[in-house]
Parts: sequence; C-alpha cells; structure tokens
Amino acid sequence: MNGMKTTMLLSALTALFMTLGYMFGGTGGAMIALVVAAGMNLFTYWNADKIVLRMHNAREVDRATAPDFYGMVEQLARRAGLPMPRVYIVEDQSPNAFATGRNPENAAVAATTGLLAMLSRDEVAAVMAHELGHVRNRDTLVMTMVATIAGAISMIANFGLFFGHGEDRPNPLVAILAMVMAPFASMIVQMAISRTREYGADRAGAEISGDPGALASALAKIAGAAQRVPTQAAAHNPAAAQLYIVPTHVSDLFSTHPATEKRIAALRAMQPCAAVAPRRARSALDPLGGR
Repeated sequence: MNGMKTTMLLSALTALFMTLGYMFGGTGGAMIALVVAAGMNLFTYWNADKIVLRMHNAREVDRATAPDFYGMVEQLARRAGLPMPRVYIVEDQSPNAFATGRNPENAAVAATTGLLAMLSRDEVAAVMAHELGHVRNRDTLVMTMVATIAGAISMIANFGLFFGHGEDRPNPLVAILAMVMAPFASMIVQMAISRTREYGADRAGAEISGDPGALASALAKIAGAAQRVPTQAAAHNPAAAQLYIVPTHVSDLFSTHPATEKRIAALRAMQPCAAVAPRRARSALDPLGGR
C-alpha cells in the first residue's frame, strides 16, 4: 500500500508538471514537459546521490579518517542486513542527517558536524539507524526524485509569464494563478509522500538501533536547533529540507515531515516493547567507545 500510494502521488506530481507545460505552451508544451519529466527522473535515478552530496559539499570518510563514526554506521548496516553505504560528513553547524542513493547497493548516509557535536553516541547511532531505515525501505531515490520535480514545477511556475508568444502566451491572470497554486500543490504532494515514509523510517531506525528512546531524544534536540539554524543547503534550496531527519526552518503546517512531537510520541510508545533491545544494541556498539 505504501509503494502504491507513493507511485500514485509521484504520478500526480508529474501530471502537475505536464499541466503547467500545457498551460504555458499548449499541447506541445505538455509533451515537452512529459519528456523533460521523464528525462529528469532517468537522470535522477543514476545521479541522485551525486546531486545531493554535491549540494551539501559532503566529505566522504572511511575507517582511517573517522573511525568511530564509520564503525558505528558499519555495525548498524550489518544489523539492518544492508550493504555498507558510503559515509559522509557535512561541515555545517545545523544538526541534521540524510541518506541518498538509488538503491541499498549504491546508498550513502551523511551527518553534519553540528549533529555529531550535539548528540550523545547512542543518539547519533539512533539517527544513523533512521537513515539506514530509509535506505532499507528504498525511500532515498523516491524523495530525491520528488524534490527534483517539485523544484522544476516551481521554476516553470515562476517563469511561466515569459513562456509562449502571441496566441500561445497564457492569459496573465491564469499564469499568475498558476505561479501561486502550482508550487503549493507540489508541496502538498511532497508532504503526503514524505510524511508516510518518515514514520516508517522512524520505526525501522528504532528496530535497527534497538533504542527508540535514543531516537526520540535525538529528534527533540535536533528539532529546536534545526529550526533556528537551517542547513546551508536548505537555505539555498528549500526543496532539500525534505531530505533531512528533521526539516529546517519550516512550520509544522507546511513541513514535509510529520510533527516532531507526534514522531516522538510514536517512538515512546515503542519503548515498552524494546526494553531489552537497547542493552543489546549498546553492547554491540561498545567497541566504538562512548561519550
């Protein structure tokens, strides 16, 4: 059901893209929009990780350059039954993390320096388990594609008045309405896709780390700081906010994520069922050392 819902919503986003093309260029515009949307999806399929990592100026690390962090991800990936992803650190004081890649075999996970400095070891492990949950659920490609198409919709809507010529030029009132409504509609679709998948990643992260309480604590810490200091990438490209474990500098009403309080409540509700698991998870990660 989750996969079917995502497919339907992604199709709706592509249809909105084509509708804008039709409004600003007639039948030819719609066909061009369809070709562009297909091309963007194909390009994103092969280059999603490169796009996102370059956007954040992410630095790849390994066992030699970041032994504790790399070792933590390695053990969590093993617990999740996943291939070892590439591991990155983003030089940014805003505490956050994200995952990207077209499939588990080509995945990458990243954390900001702000997150690594703010959270305890157990909380960092829980956050990275959440990101691995996205990888295991194959959310990373879908969300990158959504961000790419949504960004294109906003671009077409913003420059729509300049498209077409003569009789092909859209009615100014219709164009202005499209400029206002199209980005809003694409945002609603983004929210519907992302919110469903975020709850799933929270649950997967709690299962992988064995410590839903640590993930709940991490979310509470990240939420306030991320709102005050958005990541540099999100400040330049708001569509990137949906990639993070907690979106930055947006209200709950317009967030691509569920309200943090609701996510924390759902994780707290999992704790009685995981009373023994946290001890096992911490024991498994003990060789990394603690804070």
